[in-house]
Amino acid sequence: MMMRHSRPTRFKTILALVVLGSVLIAGSDRPAAQKASAETATVFAAASLKNALDEACKAFAEASGGKVTASYAASSALAKQIEQGAPADLFISADLEWMDYLASKGHIAAGTRVNLLGNRLVLVAPAASAASIRIEPGFRLADALGGGRLAVGDVKAVPAGKYAKAALESLGVWASVEDKLAPAENVRAALALVAQGEAPLGIVYATDAAAEPKVRIVDTFPESSHPPVVYPAAVTTAAASPEASKSLLAFLRSNQAHMIFAKHGFSILP
Repeated sequence: MMMRHSRPTRFKTILALVVLGSVLIAGSDRPAAQKASAETATVFAAASLKNALDEACKAFAEASGGKVTASYAASSALAKQIEQGAPADLFISADLEWMDYLASKGHIAAGTRVNLLGNRLVLVAPAASAASIRIEPGFRLADALGGGRLAVGDVKAVPAGKYAKAALESLGVWASVEDKLAPAENVRAALALVAQGEAPLGIVYATDAAAEPKVRIVDTFPESSHPPVVYPAAVTTAAASPEASKSLLAFLRSNQAHMIFAKHGFSILP
């Protein structure tokens, strides 16, 4: 015998189908911003940002449901990769020059560029080193190196290396150490040379020194001895999802992200 459904039961079934249809329609009509946040944004960022930016990107993903892929290297190397077509949605440089370079080539989306963070330049030594040096005009850096070399980012391309050269020139000691350098492909590589004891001294950012327990800060360079360390950020013209990229950039300028960057030693720029 066939069992007939009662009228109330059929009504409940029809109502459930209507509600389900409404949910599906609403889901397909979510605001564009929510859709954008669920997409993946690829960030090319200066090597010195790794610890802080990894944490900030994780916070963004948890807050928005979006995904972030970060690639770290020297700003010079990243800029060249973007110029050659690498799929970067957002670029964060460790100096203004490489952002200017990409902008001049038409790779930076108009109206998206901001100066995000600041940093300080420091002289570091292995944590167990007894080196004691006061940075001032004419300070005896070459003598402090002994027979060793000074770890720096490549002074011709890497921002940290260029800042280091400018500072040493300003203080009148560049000529005494320019043939005693251990140039590295990025500032984290220079930091590693000191941390591993392969170089007795190095010049890196204050945030790098804070991130590596195997080194200690010997002294901090006067801000007047080199151009300000500024990290500009911008969406690229090749961004696969401009809205997702702008959403991430906006988050990096939020109070939540500022707290993360400040915790890692960066200064927040207005």
